[in-house]
Amino acid sequence: MEGGSAIKDGDTRRLADGVRAGERRALARAITLIESSRADHRAAAEALLAELLADTAKSFRLGISGVPGVGKSTFIEAAGLHAVGLGHRVAVLAVDPSSPRTGGSILGDKTRMEELSRHPDAFIRPSPSGGTLGGVARRTREAMLIAEAAGFDMIIVETVGVGQSETAVAELTDMFLLLLAPGAGDDLQGIKKGIVELADLIVVNKADGDLLPAAERARRDYAAALHLLRPPPGDWQPKVMTCSSLAGEGIAEVWAATGEFRATGEASGRLARRRADQAARCMWDEVTDSLLAEVRGNAAARAAIGALEDAVRLGELSPAAAARSILEKLGIT
Repeated sequence: MEGGSAIKDGDTRRLADGVRAGERRALARAITLIESSRADHRAAAEALLAELLADTAKSFRLGISGVPGVGKSTFIEAAGLHAVGLGHRVAVLAVDPSSPRTGGSILGDKTRMEELSRHPDAFIRPSPSGGTLGGVARRTREAMLIAEAAGFDMIIVETVGVGQSETAVAELTDMFLLLLAPGAGDDLQGIKKGIVELADLIVVNKADGDLLPAAERARRDYAAALHLLRPPPGDWQPKVMTCSSLAGEGIAEVWAATGEFRATGEASGRLARRRADQAARCMWDEVTDSLLAEVRGNAAARAAIGALEDAVRLGELSPAAAARSILEKLGIT
């Protein structure tokens, strides 16, 4: 892969062995490989995942989202340090907004979690969202599998926290934690229903100093909303908690709540069903993405697209008819 060279079968097997051995360089190279859009890299990435598939599904996947400025990185560092202190190995996949010029990550979460990034039982990987809907990188699920094969038993996915990120991360992970800030005002009211429907755990951060009363009021408000907007509970009733990531207060309690969620979900079979549904949904997402890539790479389809778009814009052709024409160019009818 280095220097743009093709990947050989032996390279893939050696890379898989390095990942299983927990070698950080191999782990980083493997994730870089699966994030590549080159056709030969995609083939090698699929071969690598096939080699490692038996070593996956041994972790707990926690998705964390929240609006910019809520303190996600500070919270993740505090929670991650708490987790490694308990003997866990923690991988953080921090999906950053992409630069419109270079396509690279903008925020650089690794530089914002300095202490956690230096811990021998932690691994932090910032990945550019690449403009993907919801700010979740297309290959985030595959990156989670690679991290699991490397022996990390706690996988944290941090999203950009804008647009559809809450839905996207909830569909990738075992548990969705929504981080809120106290005193945010009425701007949260419009999205409260969607938040409550998605979140397995709501945590009001920055519950310290002058913001402590506001954090407690927010906790009560969202707890009341849970009872009004969520259906009758099954084996898990979503909680609303407070914490101070800077002071480290409430972090242990929040982490204990994630453990409770995992234990009840494993006992009831809820987590197994959730993962099975996610895998099937991922398959169809891959079909959609692959078809779009095929359209863009097909000379006959590309030649027709401009004229078809013009006809649709002018109202001379329906979008459905234009789409069918493009698929016919691919031999799909």
